[in-house]
Amino acid sequence: MGAVNRDEIEASLGRLDELTRRLRAECPWDREQTERTIVPHTVEEAYELADAANAGDDEGLVDELGDVLFQVYFLSLLLEERGVSNLGEVADHCREKLIRRHPHVFGEVEVENSGDVMRNWDQIKRTEPGRSETVFGSLPENLPAPLDARRVQRRAASSGFDPLTTAEAIAALADQAEAVGALGERGAGDEQSFEQVGDLLFAAVNVARRLKVDPELSLRSSTRRFRGRIEAAEQLARNAGSDWNDLDTDEQLELYARARMAEEQ
Repeated sequence: MGAVNRDEIEASLGRLDELTRRLRAECPWDREQTERTIVPHTVEEAYELADAANAGDDEGLVDELGDVLFQVYFLSLLLEERGVSNLGEVADHCREKLIRRHPHVFGEVEVENSGDVMRNWDQIKRTEPGRSETVFGSLPENLPAPLDARRVQRRAASSGFDPLTTAEAIAALADQAEAVGALGERGAGDEQSFEQVGDLLFAAVNVARRLKVDPELSLRSSTRRFRGRIEAAEQLARNAGSDWNDLDTDEQLELYARARMAEEQ
């Protein structure tokens, strides 16, 4: 890839705009869509984009960015059809918001680190028209649980409530794990175990936040690794003429360990 040519970028975006309008006009499926019906696809594309970024898949990232970009164009066209807004206004609104929330770049505010940037961001956001001035105002209610927990913790921290250091947060996680362990089998499925496990997960998210790790992406990555090892162990069983489901726990663990060792080589 050579130097970025702004004229070529504008031409490419113009072609995507033309394509979006043609699909909306001529494709029966696209004509049926509304904001409510298309947004689930937008969310799905965002997750696929996150997967590509987390995997370091540049080719996939380019592909998924295109899918998300199309979603922006399509949803903006729906607003245009209703006379509410258009893509240009969406872009201008985004630009103005970013300028407003970066006074350390476009104004006279001084910051020392990214933590100051995030605190300023949240404070400015709360003062914008239509925003609640409460600590947790404007936080969406339907975020995935790890993201919801991180957003709540970050918002509390931006208000000044962030009493634990990273080491203390890790110690609190260990204490919570010990509390869950003390429940044992006797607490399985009851209200106390429900709350204690929730506290454990919340503490884990706090550690992730402190370490600047996205808990959603980190958990998804671990889940994928576990799934890959099980699938590899299942294949090892098939290669030996066995059915994974018929093996006892010790035999499964042995194959799982072999799969994990192969993964690390």
